[in-house]
Amino acid sequence: MIAALAGQLVSAWWGWRHVARYPDRMRGRVRAAITAALGASILVLVFGFLLRFERVLRYVPAGDWRAWTRGFIMAWMLVSVGWLLGFAIVRRLAKRGASPHSVTRRHFLRTAHAAAFVAPPAVLGAMFIQRNRVELREHKLEIPNLPAGLDGVRLVQLTDIHMGPFLSRRDLEHAVAMANETRAHVALVTGDLITNRGDPLDACLDALAALRAEAGIFGCLGNHEQYAGAQDYSETEGARRGLRFLRGTAAPLRFANATLNLAGVDYQRLREPYLVGAEKMLQPGAFNVLLSHNPDVFPVAARQGFPLTISGHTHGGQVRVEILSADLNMARFYTPYVDGLYRQDAASIFVSRGIGTIGIPARFGAPPEVSLLTLTRG
Repeated sequence: MIAALAGQLVSAWWGWRHVARYPDRMRGRVRAAITAALGASILVLVFGFLLRFERVLRYVPAGDWRAWTRGFIMAWMLVSVGWLLGFAIVRRLAKRGASPHSVTRRHFLRTAHAAAFVAPPAVLGAMFIQRNRVELREHKLEIPNLPAGLDGVRLVQLTDIHMGPFLSRRDLEHAVAMANETRAHVALVTGDLITNRGDPLDACLDALAALRAEAGIFGCLGNHEQYAGAQDYSETEGARRGLRFLRGTAAPLRFANATLNLAGVDYQRLREPYLVGAEKMLQPGAFNVLLSHNPDVFPVAARQGFPLTISGHTHGGQVRVEILSADLNMARFYTPYVDGLYRQDAASIFVSRGIGTIGIPARFGAPPEVSLLTLTRG
């Protein structure tokens, strides 16, 4: 929020500096217009920030407009931060450049300022397009001492759907069809079916009921089911449609002479003890797999004896930039397990980027995915 406000101030400063190019009679009007635009932009940013809080939302009319308003304002914040960074880079280049009286230098700086202004909105447009390009990502998970009967078992995972204003039923049905084409043995849905109370949960469950897998459809619930007060409803209505959400329970599945024991937990809140009592779901002699929306539980799950954890929650960072080998994304602030496969001794976790988006209807560097996991003997 602070960075976005700073970006707005820098952009206004850049505009004020270039007012000198206008005729004398227009300069006052241009300065007034820039000042008015700055004031309106700051009010919009503050309004968008306030829309994040449930105490504020209860006083404004319900509807998709709230999600789109928050999305637009978050996009505006990203553009503002982009301007701040862009102009900072140009300013640094200006200090290291040639003589300030050089014509070439002036032309370069003029072009660089224009590029710094245009680039953030252009990049945001590309991010908006990328959000609907769902891809199938396949991983072979090499598991030490995997029972022979489970070698080659395929698990297809859908997560972080967030069905609502930013993801339609048609988009979800496309992802479900992609999952069905894998002919997986087990289908997994690992939370965040919707984003807010009032989102189309029934439509989401109806679309997920079309999943096809030899051993059935299983899952766990995410933080947004908690926020929306929809955990019990999701469990009951999911079961009615053939989706079994595991809430502190396990489902042993038999393959040949081996057992795949699926255990699931509700969303594990940050800064609270993780997986309290989850070890009771372990089945001796079986291959135990934990379904947890929050991947940050992985070290605890490994200590408890789960050789594999399957999660989502991070969206792969959703907006993810790599600069000088540094992976920059918001998910890094609360977990080191952001995207893909991680190992700790003999235990593994897979974190899917998921399908939907949160906050802003855009993705960058973390395209949406349906994940196909194949168990193999390591």
